[in-house]
Amino acid sequence: MTNRISFPPQDFQKMCEQAERDHEARKLQRLMERLKKQIAASQNPGLRLEPKPSAASASLTGQKLPSRPAPFDR
Repeated sequence: MTNRISFPPQDFQKMCEQAERDHEARKLQRLMERLKKQIAASQNPGLRLEPKPSAASASLTGQKLPSRPAPFDR
């Protein structure tokens, strides 16, 4: 009897690992930007940063939000 377990090609594994690193890097960038805004707001309480439009205001302007997340988002 032979072992019939087949492993995915290494190229595919490398692509998945790179995608995971890219995803984590994007999350880290967003976190850093949010922290910078919070620090700026706490140091300058009179300074008002432009808030991002919320889902409710986006629906009022006619923009359609996706009904479900992208299949590859976690």
